[in-house]
Amino acid sequence: MSSKLLLSFSAVLATVSLGYLYFESLVFLFNHWIGSDDYSHGMFVPIISLFLIWQSRHPIAAAGVTGSWWGLAVVIAGLGLYLVGELATLYVLQHFSLWIVLVGLVIGALGLKASRAIIFPLGYLLTSIPLPTFLYAGLSSQLQLWSSALGVGCLQLVGVTAFREGNVIDLGPVQLQVVEACSGIRYLLPLTSLALLCAYLFKDRMWKRVILILSSIPISILVNGFRIGMIGVLVEWYGQEASEGFAHLFEGWVLFMASLGLLILEMWFLAKIGSNGQPVSLQDRFTWLDHSPVSSSASTVPVPSAISRQPSASNPLRPSTSASTSLSSAYLFSVTLLVPVALASSFLGQRIEVPPDRALFVDFPMHIQGWTGTSLSLEQQYIDALRFDDYVLAEYRHDGSQPVTFYSAYYRSQRKGQSAHSPQSCLPGGGWEISSIKNLDFAPVSGMAYRLHANRAVIEKGNQKQIVLYWFKQRDRLLTSEYLVKFYLFWDALLRARTDGALVRIASLVGPGETEEIVDQRMRQFVSAMQPELNRYVPD
Repeated sequence: MSSKLLLSFSAVLATVSLGYLYFESLVFLFNHWIGSDDYSHGMFVPIISLFLIWQSRHPIAAAGVTGSWWGLAVVIAGLGLYLVGELATLYVLQHFSLWIVLVGLVIGALGLKASRAIIFPLGYLLTSIPLPTFLYAGLSSQLQLWSSALGVGCLQLVGVTAFREGNVIDLGPVQLQVVEACSGIRYLLPLTSLALLCAYLFKDRMWKRVILILSSIPISILVNGFRIGMIGVLVEWYGQEASEGFAHLFEGWVLFMASLGLLILEMWFLAKIGSNGQPVSLQDRFTWLDHSPVSSSASTVPVPSAISRQPSASNPLRPSTSASTSLSSAYLFSVTLLVPVALASSFLGQRIEVPPDRALFVDFPMHIQGWTGTSLSLEQQYIDALRFDDYVLAEYRHDGSQPVTFYSAYYRSQRKGQSAHSPQSCLPGGGWEISSIKNLDFAPVSGMAYRLHANRAVIEKGNQKQIVLYWFKQRDRLLTSEYLVKFYLFWDALLRARTDGALVRIASLVGPGETEEIVDQRMRQFVSAMQPELNRYVPD
């Protein structure tokens, strides 16, 4: 088989194998790209990376295409991460796994030295991967608060009376809620990705590039705060309609382009620094073609020497005959390894789990040791998003005190996109913000042979305060850490063929004249009464 035919066949085989192996995670990734403004830049990242790799073809040839068995080791590590991501129900691990496998194939085909010539294009692919849910939720929540504060500052600066309660801006007759979609993360992620690309193409000192990348964070936050303030002014002048529809979308796009303009202006300013009075244009520093390094003392951009096109044994830039006519054995072996792994993955996705028998939450008692409950229902949009198999939501009262809200969602088999998620991603909202969160231990209660560990969060909105307790009941473990939940999902799926479990959440308002200690005591009493009952519905 000729070298070109073998290359084509191996490329098709690798593409088909990876497509089959990572099909679900690729669909998830593509849906994020087209369905979320936060990651809409993701679909362009692979195209840009391929273009940058093509631009680096001469440095690759100069380094010498020799192949390396280290590529096979990297591919095996990536496939191992795939297994962990599949059993731990984490799409983000599978996305990283695919990236690692691709890097391994490149190293296997080109070798370590040639792969270093395209280290940025390969690394740039990571900017297309969505953040893990717990990181995204925490970042978005903090950005909401900062954007709300900046928006109120802008409004007060122009004389508009405005007050802030968490992520809600009070304009008097109108209240603007800075929801997750307006947190500014849709500016931050694309702008940071663009800043990385600009820094790579900006051929100047490294400290200037670092400043350019870091500056994208405050630029995106400040621009979004200004945008929210501008929306508040328009609402004050023209009514609620000014914050909705096309006008809202148009304001977002205009200000994003303004953010990009600020980056370009910053590059122009940085290019002037250290030029020793010599005329330096941004075009001199910003180029797609120049991949030569810039020394710390250089004031002009060096031009790479031309690559000789004449065959010569003394030409070090000309690839060797063996490298240009044959494929690396390490690369071919890595591609061959993908085939059985891809076929085996279908059995992994169809694995059978046998959770123990349990009672249904529809029969959960509404009278528990003096506590009287009222069953509530979740809206369908939340049921569709959480994808649990069973749930209970009820409000319990005891002796006329403030009610305690009890919620638990049960998953018979936790898979990717269908698993218990952290309440930290949904506690902030409607003006509420988390003021503190810590671990809390309960003494063993009746029917339990072990202590109960819970997360205790205090959320506030204006003068209102609410205490929330939550933990994860995962098989015979009570966990408070989302990281441990994922670890034991992997461990128990591997060794026990079980991934069933539930999230348990309890909340109560701090009523007038009450202290946090009184609410803690009330919730402890409810937990002591509820926990023995819960074991029938979420068994060990």
